[in-house]
Amino acid sequence: MLTSDDFSTYVADLLCGTYDCVDRISVRGYFPLGQTSGGLLTWWNELFPNTLLTQQRLRTLAGDFARRVHAYARKHKIALRYFAIGDKTKHAQAEKLRPVDPKFRGVFAIFVAKAPALVWQAKNNRDGKVVLRRPKNWPLVYHYHFHIVDPQWGHLTIKVSGHPPFGLQISLNGHEWVKRQAQKQAISWVKEGNCFVGGSDLAGLNRLAEQLDGARGLARLAQVVDRWVYSACLCFALNREQQQRSGFRYAYSCYQLEYSRNLLFKSGRQLDEVYQGLIDRTRRLLDVPRLKTIFGRKQRPSKTQARDGRLEKIIERSVYDLTVFKVHFGKLTLKMYDKGDRVLRVEIIVNNIEELRCGKRLEKLPGMLQRLQEMVVAFLGIVQAAHLSFVDGQQLDALAAPSVRGTRRTAGVDLQKSRMRAVAEAEIALAAQPEGFSAADLAERVRAQKGRAMASYAARKAAYDLHKLRGKSLVERIGKTRCYRMRRPGIRTLAALLILREQVIKPVLAGVCRPKRGRPPKNLDPLDVHYQKLKVEMLATLRTLKIAA
Repeated sequence: MLTSDDFSTYVADLLCGTYDCVDRISVRGYFPLGQTSGGLLTWWNELFPNTLLTQQRLRTLAGDFARRVHAYARKHKIALRYFAIGDKTKHAQAEKLRPVDPKFRGVFAIFVAKAPALVWQAKNNRDGKVVLRRPKNWPLVYHYHFHIVDPQWGHLTIKVSGHPPFGLQISLNGHEWVKRQAQKQAISWVKEGNCFVGGSDLAGLNRLAEQLDGARGLARLAQVVDRWVYSACLCFALNREQQQRSGFRYAYSCYQLEYSRNLLFKSGRQLDEVYQGLIDRTRRLLDVPRLKTIFGRKQRPSKTQARDGRLEKIIERSVYDLTVFKVHFGKLTLKMYDKGDRVLRVEIIVNNIEELRCGKRLEKLPGMLQRLQEMVVAFLGIVQAAHLSFVDGQQLDALAAPSVRGTRRTAGVDLQKSRMRAVAEAEIALAAQPEGFSAADLAERVRAQKGRAMASYAARKAAYDLHKLRGKSLVERIGKTRCYRMRRPGIRTLAALLILREQVIKPVLAGVCRPKRGRPPKNLDPLDVHYQKLKVEMLATLRTLKIAA
């Protein structure tokens, strides 16, 4: 079920639809017995009874795997290519080789590249018994990337190590599944890259995407994984009879996930105004050091274009600007960018599922997706709080006054002091961190933002400042942990005060105190025009109050 968020509610009148969808899903497969030396020996004895396990026989299995893959590719005229280590163009290259026949099913390309993998080392001890050693640093060995077209999931990739215990990784995309289901149910869609854009029936697409979130989605994922892993990949190492005799079955765990919320605006111009204004007001507050903008050939249209009558459409290349707003927290990335003519996408990328701290087994996928949705909603709430920040006169007076927490009297929050301003800026920047932040995180962010000026700011000082902010209900503690998170009213208050000080009061006072002489420039930015008017009025006000020189 689609959970509403503060930002979507705020711009609801400008939207004509929204949908959530899981994007890339990366699943790792491993043979449980093959993870320990005793388990691997047990499996070997079941596979080859009365045959001694040696290093040469392990290498023979890997060599047989490679020869069978090459022979299969030659026989069926499947493209087989080698890639350098770290080459990230494999998926794009595979898309160029994808068959044009819509009825094609099966493997259409095999790519080979080296990557780290578990490779057991078999040695004999002094008593002549076989001892298996698991290397601390996994060696680089050839992995085989099988690019497959599935009738339900479209293009998916299975990467398999050629060495026992044949670890693998499956990568597929939720948008592909939704697209193929929409084709079956005659739901209109227009797709640009990995996103449904203007002209799509977002309500129908959202209903389809919801089917991937719960137990039904988990069953579909497990079904497609088992469908291809044993029939298209493991068969090059072990035939069906050997798999059954030795009891070789994979267990699966999630490795990487992507989840997105997509907002379709009624007008492309309105999207530009809202998104660019949001970036201008929140970029500095959330400490986004760099934006990436890819300029297009056209401006976004002010009116919604009429549909061309087609149920399905794929846009190969965008003609509009693309601005990416990205925040990193460890191996977790929160990203916001405009897509197509009218879509604003908010995306969360988990590069290692351990960051979610909710288990890794595939059976826990529904809980992981629920957690990602909660993170997206929380991120949009924080962005909206920083975007629409405000403060009233009573709050301004109350912040600097002392507060009492329990029986302890605490100093107030005085933003006229540089240390407190640095703490406020760091806390707003850490507000988007999904799991909250500790006093050590706050101290590290303050030092990173202010450099040598705050080099002595340690976690102990951060804990004291957090205590003061908790006294004003700007920050709250997360349960019984040592982590904290900012409350939405706290974000609005601190952001408003920082913006007023840095973008209103300081520029105006600087102009009043040091008025420039001479001719003004011919071309003035609209913001500079407003600042000049404010300076004139401020100077006149100060003279009326008889406090101007």
